[in-house]
Amino acid sequence: MSAIEPEANPVPLRERVRSAVFWRSGSQIVAQMIAWTATFLVIRMLHPEDYGLFAMASLVVVFLSLLEGYGFASSLIQRETVGKKQIRQVFGLLILLNIALAAIQLALAPLAAAYFREPRVTDILRVQALLYLTTPFIALPFALLSRELEYKKQALANLAGSISGAATALTLALLGFGVWTLVYAPIVMFMVRGIGLTWAARSLVMPSFAFKGAGAMIGFGGAMTAIQFFWFLQSQSDVFIAGRAFDAHMLGVYTTALFLTQILVAKFVPPLNDVAFATYSRMHRDGAAIAPAFANAVRLIMLIALPFYLGLAITAEPLVTAMLGDQWLETIPLVRLLALAMPFMTLQILFAPATNALGRPWIAVRVNMIGAAIMAASFAIGVDYGIEGMARVWLIGFPILTAVTMLASMPVIGIGIGALGRALLPGLAASLAMAGIVEGVELMLPPMPLIGHLALLVLLGIASYALLLIVFARPLVVELRDLLVRRKPLIAEA
Repeated sequence: MSAIEPEANPVPLRERVRSAVFWRSGSQIVAQMIAWTATFLVIRMLHPEDYGLFAMASLVVVFLSLLEGYGFASSLIQRETVGKKQIRQVFGLLILLNIALAAIQLALAPLAAAYFREPRVTDILRVQALLYLTTPFIALPFALLSRELEYKKQALANLAGSISGAATALTLALLGFGVWTLVYAPIVMFMVRGIGLTWAARSLVMPSFAFKGAGAMIGFGGAMTAIQFFWFLQSQSDVFIAGRAFDAHMLGVYTTALFLTQILVAKFVPPLNDVAFATYSRMHRDGAAIAPAFANAVRLIMLIALPFYLGLAITAEPLVTAMLGDQWLETIPLVRLLALAMPFMTLQILFAPATNALGRPWIAVRVNMIGAAIMAASFAIGVDYGIEGMARVWLIGFPILTAVTMLASMPVIGIGIGALGRALLPGLAASLAMAGIVEGVELMLPPMPLIGHLALLVLLGIASYALLLIVFARPLVVELRDLLVRRKPLIAEA
């Protein structure tokens, strides 16, 4: 089916969700394995200062990216019907927005460098302006393919982009490009991804710059942009505050610790949320309740996330030393603290796809407004206590924000606290027991090679967690096996 025609897919929703979850999450795993391998090798070759400079420039890029138009493209997923006119209007809007953003970034580059007191940021931002030119060729086909749950085609384009980006990063790092390794690799990755997605969706249409009749799409896209704006304030206020207070080296230490602990929540959960939003939207259009599907998604995602984070907190020292090298030892206490905050962040971001799909995006806007205030205030206090203080306030701010999100979202979704608690309990109980076992064994271990020490703890954690689930929650093990091996739907079945 052409991506520019209204949806008419005879394949049952359940089968399409099964395929979507497999290709979106499965391809993400493969893509991230490629990216991680390259990233960890690059981290060993670069220095904290390089990552600090990149984080300073990224603050501007991430802020302007809020206006790239992904929210407007997402309106095509949520609408009941989509025609060629709407697709051409979205494409035209994306082109206008991103040309303007590239020009704005060029103008802001020296101002950002002055704020951070780091002149090198100017040239970095000027080159990164090229990123915006790829957005129309990614956002539009992504939305069209997501609407039809055609994640296999997305997966192939994403894999091609990941391979290209990883190859570029490794090559430039080996050639001694330093921070420019982190600048050029994403540009190559997004260019390749845009070409692949546009070809897969057949979305290269003539753009329309006449926006009459596009009010509903622009309204929905505006709400989604507002969500992203306040998410930016919430998630980037730490870099804004720390980038002014600390030098590039210490900022690089902090942002790298954050990268390590957010691997799961930033790389694997968003693809599942993409599938969730598209599926919840389809269920809502069909008049089906989404609460049971939401509970099922929470249960299975947290079943994987909770042991990952607790295990990361326990193994922080051998993991950082073995994987990153001695130049990153300062990240160890930060990784331990941040890993304990990430379960709250993971749970918190699972709510927005459900409320957005129900046509209530302003709930997520209000939640993110509150989150921006909570986290910015937390970081403003934490910065006075150094980099470790910045990490500690995550353990205060995000539990509060998660509670606010639950109170605002659960009545709309139609799920009660009891149902949500039952979804979380198996993973939480088994993870805490696993953490106690691993921690106890580590205290008794004799001196041994670092890699062996790390491997033993990881294997013990996996084995003990699996055994606990098999003994006390066997139906969940079967369900998780069906998801991973038999491609049972994560969302469509409760």
